[in-house]
Amino acid sequence: MRVRVAVNGYGTIGKRVADAVVKQPDLELVGVAKTSPDFEARRALDLGYPLFVAETASRSDFSAAGLAVAGTVTEMIGRADVVVDATPDKVGAANRALYDAAGVRAVFQGGEKASVADVSFNALGNYAAARGQRRVRVVSCNTTGISRAVAVVLPRWGVERWDVTLVRRAADPAESKKGPINGIVPSLHIPSHHGPDVQTIFPELPISTVALVVPTTLMHVHVNRVRLRNAPASVDEFVAALRATPRFRVFAPWERADGTPQVMEFARSRGLGHDDVPENVVWEEGVRLDGRDMHFFQAIHQESVTVPENIDAIRAMFDLAPDAATSIRMTDRALGLVRG
Repeated sequence: MRVRVAVNGYGTIGKRVADAVVKQPDLELVGVAKTSPDFEARRALDLGYPLFVAETASRSDFSAAGLAVAGTVTEMIGRADVVVDATPDKVGAANRALYDAAGVRAVFQGGEKASVADVSFNALGNYAAARGQRRVRVVSCNTTGISRAVAVVLPRWGVERWDVTLVRRAADPAESKKGPINGIVPSLHIPSHHGPDVQTIFPELPISTVALVVPTTLMHVHVNRVRLRNAPASVDEFVAALRATPRFRVFAPWERADGTPQVMEFARSRGLGHDDVPENVVWEEGVRLDGRDMHFFQAIHQESVTVPENIDAIRAMFDLAPDAATSIRMTDRALGLVRG
């Protein structure tokens, strides 16, 4: 069975999801949708992706740019089994009625409220919860990163308390109108929204999060302090668990990846496309065990970390894999995250 996937919104996330879909053996890309012509629309056509436009868009603008349009968003949806909504925040919620009317399933992004979907999703955290669902929300980049770490720690050692300070990038690299800012801006809401969002995946997790925005476009960094119920025997045991878990990239001290600039340089030489790092990045040298308190840093590439989760969400919705491990392995092999 090949599931037909439409991508509504072809920006930072949408273009990456579309590229990921075409690499999967059990998925087929119906097309991508834009509201206005730009270089991304040209790229979609260069890659052979059928280009659709929103009903509110002017086809003449696309024609004037020399961009061939395959139809409207409604027509695209009519050809699909599922739509990945990668439109800007809050637009996805407005689009839900359109998908419901067409009888098509939908995957939403973390910029929407949890109520937009039947379940919030993280592949390592709650894959089974998305089985057979018609509306699934892939949680945000930061929530994805924290949830992956929780999925490693919670079943092994238990958690009495999880505290996270999120050091957030000010803008994505292409967002020149948004930032970066010349300053540090704390989120004055305590806890930040990230903790409650993680609890949509792990409802009983005792977690508190605070966040601040800093002038960078590269990645987010999380400073984690976790009070464990049962401590691992050593830092090495903790690091080994991360290394054994898909979607974690642990840098050893000898690799000299001192911070996010070196991580992104690694990404550029790695050649996955878009200079992406879809895994949680952890520095082995920055892990410390103090009694039952585990401290560690992790970096999250906001542009790509949720992309494999979108693929796994589709696979869960259509029951294309027997379990999370199988789906993750299929996705990651197709994306080049693992070999063999």
